[in-house]
Amino acid sequence: MKMVFRWYGPGDSIPLTYIRQIPGMTGVVTAVYDVPVGEVWQTERILALRDACYAAGLEMEVIESVPVHEDIKLGRPSRDRYIENYAATIENLGRAGVRCICYNFMPVFDWLRTNLHTPLADGSNALSYCHEELMGLDPHCLHLPGWDESYTQSQLDTLLGAYAGMSHGELFDNLVYFLRGIMPACDRAGVNMAIHPDDPPWDMFGLPRIITGADSYVRLFAAVPDIHNGITLCTGSLGADRRNDLPALAASLAPRTYFAHLRQIKFTGGENAPRDFCESGHRTEDGSLDMYAIVRALCENGFDGYVRPDHGRNIWGEDGKPGYGLYDRALGACYLSGLFEAVERTLHCR
Repeated sequence: MKMVFRWYGPGDSIPLTYIRQIPGMTGVVTAVYDVPVGEVWQTERILALRDACYAAGLEMEVIESVPVHEDIKLGRPSRDRYIENYAATIENLGRAGVRCICYNFMPVFDWLRTNLHTPLADGSNALSYCHEELMGLDPHCLHLPGWDESYTQSQLDTLLGAYAGMSHGELFDNLVYFLRGIMPACDRAGVNMAIHPDDPPWDMFGLPRIITGADSYVRLFAAVPDIHNGITLCTGSLGADRRNDLPALAASLAPRTYFAHLRQIKFTGGENAPRDFCESGHRTEDGSLDMYAIVRALCENGFDGYVRPDHGRNIWGEDGKPGYGLYDRALGACYLSGLFEAVERTLHCR
């Protein structure tokens, strides 16, 4: 296991020198953020980013993410050009020492929350989700915290219209087409693709979501069995659906889990609001997910990938990028490192 930390490049308010000081931290998860979606990431840009990480004593072996162009998800004729560009980016990243790319296949919307600063009892604040509040919004006149700048209203209307009527099966077929198109590049470059689950893992505004639980992964690996087709196990995303058994998923998916986002959520709604949750500290007792059982399941089943603490609270007066401040994620990294050490020592002593 290698512990890594999300870093948003030179413009991030958290310097690499601070990340390097977190015990057990081996590298950062980052990206070239100013390349238009669908265009090739040039080698010199990748190497400059990698060398900045190296200079701070950190590796850059995981990219999150190389965004997938909407034309690929929609299955438009132009997708072949964008897939070719994506494959070229994979090979450029591989030559720079990157071994894993985290990506998603969510139409239009990435992760969604309804509040970025929900006050918690201990005085911190965190991201939260209220399903009724979100479903009450009109997607054609949408204002969401942390998401509003992704598209203009006109662009959003056009995209929603393009996806109108698309089935889960059609979107899945487009994912398979994409993966089959890039697997040869992954094979040549030695780069693993690690698909992130949909966040949250249910349909939104009539848009299909297809990476939501155990059945999704069975279908995915059957369609594209190449060993470079793997997953990002995000406990907070998958755990938002109470039907998902996280330790069982971790056990069954460990061999194809190349990256793990380990974060905690706490369900806040009762029987009438089973999808409502708030993010919390990483410890098991801080939320609704059994982090010890998840880590143990990974270790017992051969997991040897990258781990990062995921969304953290704003604590100690920090007012950073929501979910991506320094302090709580650093605490989470230490907690998770301790869990892995304890579990691995226990297993080796059997």
